[in-house]
Amino acid sequence: MMGELPVFCGKEKELKEAIQKQENITLEATGIDFEQIQSAASIALHMHQPLIPAGGTDLRSAQIISNLQFMLEHLGDGDNHNAPVFQWCYRRMGEFIPELLSQNKQPRVMLDYSGCLLYGFEQMRSRDILDALYTLSNDRSCRKAAEFLGTAWGHAVAPSTPIQDFRLHVEAWQQHFGSLFGFEALSRVRGFSPPEMALPNHPDVAYAFVRTLLDCGYKWVLIQEHTVERPDGHPLSFKHIPHRLICVNANGEVASIIAIIKTQGSDTKLVGQMQPWYEAKGLNRIEFCGKALPPLVTQIADGENGGVMMNEFPSKYFEVIRESSYSPTPVVNVSEYLAYLDQLGIKQEDYPPIQPIHQHYLFQKFEPGDGTRKLSETIEKIKEENPRFSMEGGSWTNNISWVKGYGDLLGPMERLSSLFYEKVLQKGISSNEEKYRQALFYLLVSETSCFRYWGTGLWTEFGKEICRRGIEFIEKNF
Repeated sequence: MMGELPVFCGKEKELKEAIQKQENITLEATGIDFEQIQSAASIALHMHQPLIPAGGTDLRSAQIISNLQFMLEHLGDGDNHNAPVFQWCYRRMGEFIPELLSQNKQPRVMLDYSGCLLYGFEQMRSRDILDALYTLSNDRSCRKAAEFLGTAWGHAVAPSTPIQDFRLHVEAWQQHFGSLFGFEALSRVRGFSPPEMALPNHPDVAYAFVRTLLDCGYKWVLIQEHTVERPDGHPLSFKHIPHRLICVNANGEVASIIAIIKTQGSDTKLVGQMQPWYEAKGLNRIEFCGKALPPLVTQIADGENGGVMMNEFPSKYFEVIRESSYSPTPVVNVSEYLAYLDQLGIKQEDYPPIQPIHQHYLFQKFEPGDGTRKLSETIEKIKEENPRFSMEGGSWTNNISWVKGYGDLLGPMERLSSLFYEKVLQKGISSNEEKYRQALFYLLVSETSCFRYWGTGLWTEFGKEICRRGIEFIEKNF
């Protein structure tokens, strides 16, 4: 940390160099004979705890701490007794991977840690967890087994986060990860995991989302199957091959990135019981672009929540890795799978095109290139005709709106975002200045999804308080 704040800005030069030095994966180094397998499975563990103003009894002056720290300090409240188990979950892959490697097995896992959680580890001096993650990201034998995924630093949902702020989240996570585990380790981060699997479907926001990922060096993104559609508006026909997410904005500009389809929702039981591997065992190679491809079944879930993930996952993971290693259906990581397809000569433009959900209906009435004003008018007209039509985006839980019902919180969030843009970004304040770092901290923490996911009540009060502090700080110091 720099003082009491994370090192998540001021390292733009190192970030740029890390993106430029990204190397291709050599299949020989993976140890997996992709030519001989019939199918594969891939799992990702998502880890997150928000930062909350709970380090004291007075909401207006309480220190902003990790929710994990709060749980540990109040073990008798609600489900807080799970906190020590959560700590173990956050570090245990650093134990499992080396153990399985020592047994000559082929463990694989993808890991998604929010910046909020990583900062919480720093605040709590959780060296055991940070050391375990350092080993996974840097040890030569471990790093082929554990693939880290990038995400938004503050766990902000892309559809309802201002475009310029979401880019700040993405870059902040990269710089924070690099400061903790080395920018060489950051250069090996190729995939992106959107918080809450939320994909914008408003054309301008979706385009900016993909443009941000590309500019930040990402090669692929994990996408929930129910948040996308084929260009004709129909659901995806086969989900176990890569797709090409294409986003077009109101001015007709196009951005595309490889999309890996996550299936079946976000139930921790699916990953906890290694269901993707059992599904993959029932699949065989398919014909695609004149090649026979092994299909890939991909799933992500919280890495700590729920009894199955906390208690059943370890033994099941060991069981499946021992059985799948050197088998016709191994567990693999996405980037090495894509490296194999690339070696076969399959390029991004060969993958089936998809777009964010509901855009087919929109583009029947709007022609990309007609501009933002025409787009806004068309969206409003469609909403009048069809109240179920939404441009709020989609996520794994489509029964939750990240916008409706949160006026009391979104107002202060929008005010803080506007102030940061006007008084910090537009004025060109250096990201190395301490006041920039503090203002950025308030902005990114305030946009954490948890303050909206749980509805009205204490959590929205947490969000409003962080916004209040951020607004007050910027007005006083800029």
